[in-house]
Amino acid sequence: MTYTVAITKQGQISIPAALRELLGFSVPGTAVIRREGTKATIEPVRDIFSLRGTLHNSVPKHLLNLPTQKAIKLEKEAAIRAHVARYEKSLH
Repeated sequence: MTYTVAITKQGQISIPAALRELLGFSVPGTAVIRREGTKATIEPVRDIFSLRGTLHNSVPKHLLNLPTQKAIKLEKEAAIRAHVARYEKSLH
């Protein structure tokens, strides 16, 4: 697909809705622009906040309002336990 878009005096462009949907851009949202020679690539940025609400029904209620650092610590501990379990399983 090829689109022609206008560039404003402020350097802004509009990404056509069909292309935003196809590439997974959220509006409002953020993107990364990279220079590749004489071309630029634009990719949507995925951050933790874009996942907000997707796990709401699968997470116990007492875990939903944890401070960020506590949630990160619990996630790291769970990842370590899962890694150890996989390693132990590979020994049998």
